[in-house]
Amino acid sequence: MDSENWRPSLLYLAFLLAILHLTQNFLSHFFLGNETVRIKKNPNLPLRFSSDGTFKILQVADMHFGSGSLTRCRDVLPSEFEFCSDLNTTRFLKRIIQAENPDFITFTGDNIFGSSAPDAAESLFRAFGPVMESGLPWAAVLGNHDQESTMNREELMSLISLMDYSVSQINPSDDDPTKGGLMTKIDGFGNYDLRVYGAPGSMLANSTVLNLFFLDSGDRAVYQGIRTYGWIKESQLHWLRRVSQEFQGQNEDSLHSTDGISTIKPPALAFFHIPIPEIPQLFNKEIVGQFQEAVACSRVNSGVLQTFVSMGDVKAVFIGHDHTNDFCGNLDGIWFCYGGGFGYHGYGKAGWPRRARIIQAELEKGKNSWMGVQRILTWKRLDDEKLSKIDDQILWQVS
Repeated sequence: MDSENWRPSLLYLAFLLAILHLTQNFLSHFFLGNETVRIKKNPNLPLRFSSDGTFKILQVADMHFGSGSLTRCRDVLPSEFEFCSDLNTTRFLKRIIQAENPDFITFTGDNIFGSSAPDAAESLFRAFGPVMESGLPWAAVLGNHDQESTMNREELMSLISLMDYSVSQINPSDDDPTKGGLMTKIDGFGNYDLRVYGAPGSMLANSTVLNLFFLDSGDRAVYQGIRTYGWIKESQLHWLRRVSQEFQGQNEDSLHSTDGISTIKPPALAFFHIPIPEIPQLFNKEIVGQFQEAVACSRVNSGVLQTFVSMGDVKAVFIGHDHTNDFCGNLDGIWFCYGGGFGYHGYGKAGWPRRARIIQAELEKGKNSWMGVQRILTWKRLDDEKLSKIDDQILWQVS
């Protein structure tokens, strides 16, 4: 074939390639908004204890993130921050992740401040940006302010569950395998449990040794004609009791039985936003930390404390909502701990540093292997120059 016959073929090929390129760009812009589609990045699962026998959790309570650098701080001394904004919250989160290097991070509500977040999705991505960048597994529940922007609670939890490295869930899976979906007969959005497995290479490496329960405590409601804060409903407690009972005796033959520890089912920790009505009782009891403001709880007592006591596995509960309370107090053998205000756009107390809570579970060292959880500790870190560590305490240990 001579060169003259090649020319039409090359022109035709170039024409086809040009059409293909234009069509691809058009479809990308039309259907995808000119955005790149990518798959969610998942953490290494399952959650498990480290080879040194520890599992460290960072609790972040009440970030109250708004819209970034334009969102001003509240209740800080003028001498502390000349240009204080949401970026100070972001900086604190990055510092605490680097300093503590946790295995897992939990956000206990009011992650964004709806009234200061014109675009809820954008605020969520900015608020959770540092934890997604870290590549660490994380989970969240909602508070009473998250849904005050452009997304409702179901939409918020759906988006959070789809974010990079998030292990959050919208709600539990349905018991009926034929339905193949989420449980519909449960109140709220963000009720789920996460199981933490034993240390790698240990005899319990494939067993759950710690449970993490997450509950949606709601936002606001009207009860007997009076407006009040939300509460955990009976449907949620019913689900919680059922999950806890599933572990009754699951490892009775193998869990600790050869190393002198008699735990039948693994200990559990619970996380939600709004405190229960019994918390004010701690004002006149011995606590670790500071009780600086009235407890803003629901008028409805739905029996959360009684449920936890009857379950027997919940050793400590971690809450938020009241920013200047950061104490731990014991109710009927269960510790209830505030995270303390973390975010700079949420209210606080001038001269009282923002703070975060750390929870660390430690395994019992057996003769030849790490065993079940031996004790659970907690402390707090302040957002000061040294990230000061305060209020170390043991919440639970095997007797």
